[in-house]
Amino acid sequence: MKIPFSLCLIFFSSWFFISSCEGEGISKKSNVLLIITDDQGWGDLSFHGNELIKTPNIDSLASQSIVFDRFYVSPVCAPTRASLLTGRYHPATGTTWVTHRMEVMREDEMTIAEILKPAGYRTGLFGKWHQGKQFPHDPIGQGFEEFLGFTEGHLNNYFDSKLTHNFEEVTFEGYLPDFLTDKTMDFMEGEAPFFAMLSYNTPHSPFQVPDRYFDKYKAEGLNDKDATVYGMVQNIDDNVGRLMSFLRQSGKLDNTIVIFMTDNGPNGFRFNGGMKGTKAHLDEGGVRVPFFMRIPGQDTQVIKPWAAHIDVLPTLMDILGIEIPKEIEVHGKSLLPLIKSNPQWEDRYFFTHHVNRDFDTIPGAIRNQKYLLTLQNNKKELYDLENDYSQTQNIFAENLRLVDIMEREYLAWFQNVTKNGVEPPLIQVGHAHVPRIELPAPDGKMTGGVSFKGKMGWANDWFVGFLAEADRVSWDIETVQDSDYEIYLQLSNTSSFGLFLEMNEEAWVIEISEVYFAEEISSPDRVLRGEVYEKHWPLVHLGKKRFEKGPLKLTLGAKGAVDSGLEIKSVILKKVD
Repeated sequence: MKIPFSLCLIFFSSWFFISSCEGEGISKKSNVLLIITDDQGWGDLSFHGNELIKTPNIDSLASQSIVFDRFYVSPVCAPTRASLLTGRYHPATGTTWVTHRMEVMREDEMTIAEILKPAGYRTGLFGKWHQGKQFPHDPIGQGFEEFLGFTEGHLNNYFDSKLTHNFEEVTFEGYLPDFLTDKTMDFMEGEAPFFAMLSYNTPHSPFQVPDRYFDKYKAEGLNDKDATVYGMVQNIDDNVGRLMSFLRQSGKLDNTIVIFMTDNGPNGFRFNGGMKGTKAHLDEGGVRVPFFMRIPGQDTQVIKPWAAHIDVLPTLMDILGIEIPKEIEVHGKSLLPLIKSNPQWEDRYFFTHHVNRDFDTIPGAIRNQKYLLTLQNNKKELYDLENDYSQTQNIFAENLRLVDIMEREYLAWFQNVTKNGVEPPLIQVGHAHVPRIELPAPDGKMTGGVSFKGKMGWANDWFVGFLAEADRVSWDIETVQDSDYEIYLQLSNTSSFGLFLEMNEEAWVIEISEVYFAEEISSPDRVLRGEVYEKHWPLVHLGKKRFEKGPLKLTLGAKGAVDSGLEIKSVILKKVD
């Protein structure tokens, strides 16, 4: 259940907006367009001095915006999104990594959408979610009245593939970023006010882009990966241009706050302004990203004090005059005083945590305006960012007292943000309005010799290795009310076998007499991918079962020790009325 709260929409008439708009003013309920890209680094813009790429539309947006010179996020995508949406450090929300349900945000966390919706805003998310697949951990459960996109960390194909529209699976034609831009503009056409979050999937892998973008950068002599990445960024820039043109032509531009940002450092070594590190690194190159905020009527400026993803929610609410429910422990702070050039701004610490498969106190980092301390296994490094932003000189040995102070601050922070634990919530079934629930392999657990086809179990992976009865997979579920479901299984096999199905203490053996083949779908990748490829998975009906209220473990395996070539992609539950 959500935390009960009362919201007061304050009709503001701040001198800040009225004076700068020369009498025209800005609506008391301004629209918000939040654009976030995936794996685009600080250096993937011509605005930041990259001479290999041209991003005129994003550069133009930046020239009209408040530019935060040192804006920080998390080293990888799901943690950044959790902090962006809630104004809280991601471990406190339950989100700690990017797969195996470590990306899931608890349902009692309150998002920007959940605060704006009761204040009269239409809320829509288009593109990547990556905070949980099933309701109430999906976008609909977290305040978005319209969702069109994908819930996983990445989509397997960016051309002519499948998405989720609210609770239904739909297909799209064309290149995904273009399609998402179209649908975002359709959403913004409605009556204001709106909060539209456009979460582009690019330039995250798989590396796919239309020929005209790829060919342009190949002609510049780039390798296939960099040509694809820069082509993807060029496509994003074109779509940002389309969005700004739409806002201008529709008359909404003067009443819309536009934010452009990215979710972590670049997904590879390329131009990044001389900063150390890339995606998944604690260093500047892994977490410093572009952040441009266009506020109608507000003159552009470059703000030097650091800011971060945790500051976006309180800043938006301060600008819009909307009260943040007092029950929320927001870790960020409003940046409006900085925008107003308030000289009383005090420096503070920004904390970073990263997971390498298993959750632990480290790797972690703590930084302020001057210093960065990174903490890793048997390794501590301290840098003077004001004089050495490229992190060439580790000054740890000369500043042991400062290191001790900063490390103590980090450990106290870590204890606070993990005080409620970090165990992922159970998958919920039984909600009356949710007709279909998918239990994908990366959300499950393995025993025996079962493994993931792609080894790591990234998004869209599947289970293999069913050679004995001890080789099983399971999903931990909470049924919120007694419900009947038809159970389907996405599988592939090479010979007939008995499928073992267990729900708590009840068990069945279902004879699978036919051979089902999961056919691989052609993927227009420019370079070899690290993830599994997309397939057409047969859907096999296993029967109708009663799910009784309470906790439930659903377990699958192959009966006997004969190798049937069984591969399991996901369990699909379809609600019976």
